[in-house]
Amino acid sequence: MPQPKGPTTPTNLQILRWVFSPMPYMEECVKNHGDIFTLKLNPNLPPIVFVHTPEAMQEVLNNDTKELEAPGDLNEPFKYLLGNNSMILLSGAQHQRQRQLIMPPLHGERMRNYADVINDITEKVINKQPLNQTFNVRTVSQDITLRVMMQAVFGLYEGERAEKLQQTLCEILETGSQVWRVALLYFPGLQNVIGISQLWKKQQQRQNQADQLIYAEIQERRENPDPSRTDILSLLMAARDEAGEPMSDVELRDELMTLLVAGHETTATAIAWALYWIHKLPEVRQKLLAELDSLGENPDSSAIFKSPYLTAVCNETLRIYPVGMLTLPRRVKTPISLCGYDLEPGTVIYGSIYLTHHREDIYPNPKQFNPERFIEKQFSPYQFIPFGAGARRCIGLAFAQFEMKLALAKILQGWEMELADTREVKPKRRGLVTGQDKPIQMIYLGRRQQQSRTLETITV
Repeated sequence: MPQPKGPTTPTNLQILRWVFSPMPYMEECVKNHGDIFTLKLNPNLPPIVFVHTPEAMQEVLNNDTKELEAPGDLNEPFKYLLGNNSMILLSGAQHQRQRQLIMPPLHGERMRNYADVINDITEKVINKQPLNQTFNVRTVSQDITLRVMMQAVFGLYEGERAEKLQQTLCEILETGSQVWRVALLYFPGLQNVIGISQLWKKQQQRQNQADQLIYAEIQERRENPDPSRTDILSLLMAARDEAGEPMSDVELRDELMTLLVAGHETTATAIAWALYWIHKLPEVRQKLLAELDSLGENPDSSAIFKSPYLTAVCNETLRIYPVGMLTLPRRVKTPISLCGYDLEPGTVIYGSIYLTHHREDIYPNPKQFNPERFIEKQFSPYQFIPFGAGARRCIGLAFAQFEMKLALAKILQGWEMELADTREVKPKRRGLVTGQDKPIQMIYLGRRQQQSRTLETITV
């Protein structure tokens, strides 16, 4: 049985295009090969299969049983940063155990306890921006989300350890997001090239420094337990699995790094994109401010989280340029039929979130930023899939959405800003995820005076 078709160019050329321009490359493959295609991204392994129809996404992501598996070993690229015990690299019972231990602090009432942290940090970061001067939006959003992670996840507010850890983690994440780091995954021989090898060594030193700081914090918490603490590290240290066993120091370290990487980089990028679109399209900003103003001067975090148009704007931001362009991979265990092809055991399959979000049959004019599409229609979990689905669905999605909405509401209600450059910003690879192809520059104009408006004055 023939396998799905793909480009016939040499493997190394396919790898280079995948590393440097993955989204245009995937769109080209759709034009040439349709709903299912393959890419040759390793000269020693079979081609990788990519799908993007909602039906195929549901089949692949919701079938972690007989025919397909979601093995952690396929997520090896994350190992250097997250560690062997990260939930992303675990499989089966071990993966399920870690999810059950980590899930409670990231959902429900406990999550809403972090509202004051998010609001206070956003206030302090924005107030630092000089009046009538340009600033890099992503730098500001990164500052907000990293500080939130430091306080909500690590429970570190101030002090020498907090400052050192924040600085080291920031350097690690910034270096890890560079394209040369991705190129090393596909061309490991580059590690021996002068210059790159030095960068790699420096990155390892930073990682060791961060680990020492994290383990010192864990040790101090074990020696001086405080049941009143509500940060995620304290809650994870108190958590027990079904056998009554706690997480080890190494497990705690790896899951903390997982939450940091998955929650800091991705949310910072999404907030930056949202601010770009909101200020690029005046009608979007007008409708959003009308909704937020209708909530009053100090709205409850739950009211903000449930705001329909804010939700639509956030969803459209995550749709048009999803931070995660792919789902985590699945591997065929027993023969499976997908999009008209019979795939053999061992075949690796990725779902393309980016391509699903840009299907004309689901999202008319997909390149257009249009929040109203989420007001007018409810999309299925396999049509709108920014956080993945199934057993590997992002565990921090509720926290990420909560933080994104609260930070945006705080910024928009509190300050007047405008784009310094209205030229189009496009997505590009940023490490293993996506980012902006150039800095989004904005100008801080000062505090905003809330106007008396009601939603009835705006047609949503």
